[in-house]
Amino acid sequence: MQTVRAVDLAGVYAHPGPALAGLERRGVAHRIVSGLYCAVPREHVGRWWLPTIEGTAAAVATALYGDRVPVLTGLTAARMRQALPRAIGVAYVAVPTQRRPLRMVDRDGEIRFVKREVAELDAVLMATDLGRALATSPEQTVLDLARADPRAANLDAQQAIDALWPGCDHTVLQEIAGRQRMRATLERLRTTR
Repeated sequence: MQTVRAVDLAGVYAHPGPALAGLERRGVAHRIVSGLYCAVPREHVGRWWLPTIEGTAAAVATALYGDRVPVLTGLTAARMRQALPRAIGVAYVAVPTQRRPLRMVDRDGEIRFVKREVAELDAVLMATDLGRALATSPEQTVLDLARADPRAANLDAQQAIDALWPGCDHTVLQEIAGRQRMRATLERLRTTR
């Protein structure tokens, strides 16, 4: 996803941190979190450019865990599907191990890692501004948001569920709910629709 950790370049540069900082000054690299840089798209080289928070989260998690391992989830997956029109300052990404949140250095935002069995998630490849990444399907996203907010207190989550629900395949919802022990969540969703 056009992103590299400074420590991964130790075999290429004697001092990778200063080398990447030099590339950033030239406008060809952009620091997104401490120790991680992404390539600036050619059309933006030498100009101010900021990757999306969703692309940043996917790129950082991919640099840390490997390609096709992390999965954008929750409100971040909803944003990828335009189910939440406003930007939020937190990106959620499912990963196989527990990890502390990372603060972004290029904006007031953070990436929150959610420990999940990522292979069990219903996810599809989606395009971000930094490359393709996995994001939960509309059905998985709806179930995850409803499970995380059973009392419907989070207005962003409710807005995303309302936007995604009409396009959900109810057979897929049933299958995911059964496989991931979310039957009660699905029944609660059905009674409120």
